[in-house]
Amino acid sequence: MSLFRKKNVEQMIAGAERTGLKKALGALDLTFLGIGAIIGTGIFVLTGTGAVQAGPALMIAFLIAAVACALAGLAYAEFASTIPVAGSIYTYSYATLGELAAWVIGWDLMLEYGLATSAVSVGWSGYLQSLVAGFGLKLPVALTAAPGAVPGATTLFNLPAFLVMMVITTLLSVGVRESTRVNNLMVGIKVLVVLAVIAVGVFHVQPANWHPFMPHGWHGVFGAAAVMFFAFIGFDSVSSAAEEVKNPKRDLPIGIIASLAICAVLYVAVAAVVTGIVPAPRFADNIAHPVSYALQVAGENWVAGFIDLGAVLGMLTVILVMSYGQTRIIFAMSRDGLLPQVLSRVHPRFATPVTTTWLVGIFFGLIGALVPLNVLAELINIGTLAAFSMVSIAVLVLRRTHPHLPRSFRCPGVPVVPLLAVAACVFLMVNLQLITWIAFVVWLAIGLAVYFGYSRKHSLLARTKH
Repeated sequence: MSLFRKKNVEQMIAGAERTGLKKALGALDLTFLGIGAIIGTGIFVLTGTGAVQAGPALMIAFLIAAVACALAGLAYAEFASTIPVAGSIYTYSYATLGELAAWVIGWDLMLEYGLATSAVSVGWSGYLQSLVAGFGLKLPVALTAAPGAVPGATTLFNLPAFLVMMVITTLLSVGVRESTRVNNLMVGIKVLVVLAVIAVGVFHVQPANWHPFMPHGWHGVFGAAAVMFFAFIGFDSVSSAAEEVKNPKRDLPIGIIASLAICAVLYVAVAAVVTGIVPAPRFADNIAHPVSYALQVAGENWVAGFIDLGAVLGMLTVILVMSYGQTRIIFAMSRDGLLPQVLSRVHPRFATPVTTTWLVGIFFGLIGALVPLNVLAELINIGTLAAFSMVSIAVLVLRRTHPHLPRSFRCPGVPVVPLLAVAACVFLMVNLQLITWIAFVVWLAIGLAVYFGYSRKHSLLARTKH
């Protein structure tokens, strides 16, 4: 039964007030944090992939992915306002489903967020190299990509990807208030870039390019939706900031729901504009820079250059927020004894978990520098879909086990909405590739070995019961 031991919800909430983390964030900060994590690789890179797969029906694919996220987001909002504790779904699972489920989801998210930062750092490196090449600046070929990433070229190390991870790690270790100021500025710029794409591109849309609207049928749309789901990953990292929010019961739900809604509208609008300018099949050869490519086709080269700059800034904020979310999950797991205690030590001056921040930054910085992007991308979606399913189930459990717990935000339509969230997430998981499932199972097997070899014995709950 020790596998299903649960944390006391009331004690968790009380303990969160004594962690030493600085309470510095408001609703606007959280909304920008969510937008910062969401708008990045998904809109600047994956739009081309989705257009080839779904055609102009990419708009529907984005909506399907957004609905799946929104259903889970409502469950997240209830949890975040009810249990404002660092750790996101890991913490919620510990309070409702038990220690083993919490460990599995925490282990899953550690890899998920880490690979996301590595993958985006590689994408950022490509955009930066493209941008500076316009000024005649080029790195030695050996330092431009991971080994084997570029056919016919001898590449050894992706230096820009590693360096950007080090810069973000330094920023995060200095403090959350400073990090969010930088994030808010960059988010403002990239939202302006996306709005510029829509405002300029809409005058070049040719409705004939939207026919056939669904060239590969619903199979293509659902497959694209499973991929486009990656474009919305990140809103859940808002809940990881719970212990650093001034008024978590009010501000966390606002941050989660507002960031999702804003990004969904922008994504559908960009998909409509891009596929209206360029026939979808033509993206097959221009998949790396689909948005700027569409503006080049429209003859708006100055806007295309502006988009490249926006992509560089946009990806920076994704790395920042994903790294932030990951360090807070590890912080929570360490505080519970499931990982070594050194990982939850807070710096006396900066009030941040500095050791965890640097370990994560260096490790995933090296992965980004040494592993090709196509390999990094394999695991990202499936783990997040599993996490979203878990939080939707957990909100039902908490309603039953703690019916009188104060809830400043309640997920509407319980139990229908959480069950629809689970169904939507499982449906998208089924549409992922077999290799993704195999890799996911292998990572979970490693996690179970760590749990039974170390975490189960060192769990704080295990020690307090003896």
